[in-house]
Amino acid sequence: MRLRTVLATATAALAATTALTAATPATASPAASATVDSATHHACSPSVSIDRFSDALDKTTYEGTFVGNFSALAVDRDGSLAALADRSSLFGLDARTLQPKRVVQLADEKGAALDSEGLVVDRDGTRLITSETEPSIRRYSRDGRILDRLPVPSSLLVAPAGRATSNQTFEGLTLLPGGRTLVASMENAISGDSIDLVRFQTWTRTKGDHFRLGAQYAYRIDAGLGVPEVQATPDGRLLVLERGFTAGVGNTVRLYLADPRRATDTSGIENLTGQAGVRVIKKRLLADIADCPSLGATAKQPQPNPLLDNIEGMTITGRDRGRLKVLLVSDDNQGATQTTRFYYLRVRV
Repeated sequence: MRLRTVLATATAALAATTALTAATPATASPAASATVDSATHHACSPSVSIDRFSDALDKTTYEGTFVGNFSALAVDRDGSLAALADRSSLFGLDARTLQPKRVVQLADEKGAALDSEGLVVDRDGTRLITSETEPSIRRYSRDGRILDRLPVPSSLLVAPAGRATSNQTFEGLTLLPGGRTLVASMENAISGDSIDLVRFQTWTRTKGDHFRLGAQYAYRIDAGLGVPEVQATPDGRLLVLERGFTAGVGNTVRLYLADPRRATDTSGIENLTGQAGVRVIKKRLLADIADCPSLGATAKQPQPNPLLDNIEGMTITGRDRGRLKVLLVSDDNQGATQTTRFYYLRVRV
């Protein structure tokens, strides 16, 4: 979602990215990126450290297409990075340098642009992509052809068809280990639910790589924040980003570890109001990104930490000494006061 005020499977993705390195993007200037020895572990918290950041793609173009507006990341089958822009562009990026290698334009069945937000590269290389104005999840070929469309519960559709608000629906998308269960996270609550409870919808894979509706779970967000991204860990838990924006103050971005495995299936509950007997997804704070060292970053508008920006995309790119290598990216909204920035984290779960 553009803030105004305010996987293949995880296992397969990790296997596909053993060649990813921690090299600084070749085109980044010293002012645009920072690299630190991984042994230094620039700590954001006891569970999270940051190796470096890169602004190498900020305000650039590729084959006439603006490079930015990034809302999601995924590791492709060839080890490159897939980077989804929320204005219907899907880029392929070099995993070492971040430089674009290809771009595909996406559209709906009528040829209209998407508000493309969530991304999974499935085991056959096709792309599952959300659009949050309907919302929808479609399967695309590598060259951008629509192959399938998944069902969506009526309550999660944008009003008046359902109870959701446009631009506050399916932001995050991930496959659980094994590839049988797809998870999409709503960004904010639907009408009739408590404002601090958002719904995570699942689908179960069927024959022919189609998906049918599965269980639904409630996740409690921090006050004033929403969920822009989720990513499955190898053990079936979820990394969850929570994000918000306050004019004159800047962004809040927190990384949580969440466990849906004992949560109540809320698909049959019309209104989530915190009633007894409903077990929400348990979560544990891993880090507030404002607590990370700034590493010399600069901000174009007020921020609690100049490292911060409108962080919206996340993917797990590998492992290193017991920690997950996690890549984040910010959505610059193609605006002068925001930056397209990549963040290289190490996360112990």
